[in-house]
Amino acid sequence: MTHANTAVRPVPYHAQWASAHLVEDIVTGRIRASEDPAWADYGASSPEEYEWWSWRLCGIACLRMALEHFGRSAPKAMELAQECTAAGGYVRHEEGLHGLLYAPFASWVRERFGLEAESRPELPAAEIPGILAGGGLAVLSVHPSIRRPDGEPPAAKGGHLVLAVGATEHHVLIHNPSGFPGSSQRDFPVPWDRLDRLYAGRGIVLGEARSTPDSA
Repeated sequence: MTHANTAVRPVPYHAQWASAHLVEDIVTGRIRASEDPAWADYGASSPEEYEWWSWRLCGIACLRMALEHFGRSAPKAMELAQECTAAGGYVRHEEGLHGLLYAPFASWVRERFGLEAESRPELPAAEIPGILAGGGLAVLSVHPSIRRPDGEPPAAKGGHLVLAVGATEHHVLIHNPSGFPGSSQRDFPVPWDRLDRLYAGRGIVLGEARSTPDSA
């Protein structure tokens, strides 16, 4: 697969936990998320609430990155999670959380922040470089093992959201909300053939709202 080089200005990074430097410790179980000393920065009311939500808010972390990239302020993660739930982007149930639900999420982002947001149940990898070259960003559904460059590809795809921020002929560059510090968090290069083994082929395209010419 051939891809042109894509220039994208630097995109701010947010982990899905309050302390980006502790992501590996949390993901690998060395510490519990509730032990994160910065839990209150998330906007949670308690360490327990923070722990429950932080494992589920990769999509909100991607949104916070995109908001800052497009010149908007990024509210705290819990504030966004609550708004997104009210808009139908998340649905709580007895055993956990359904979501991120792309269509209501995209509608909420358009109305709340004035961005272009398109739910793409089918988003071929071949379209990603063009989206980025046009100034957009793409939230991609991938397997969480994308954080490890040499891990064995799983049987299932998807289950985690990352933000595509750039592309070259050989790689897509991602900001991974659950990436490990110093290795797979920011501008992490994923070879296209590896993406094919981990990517569920769906996502959300974000961009600046297109201006509409005056009708007069």
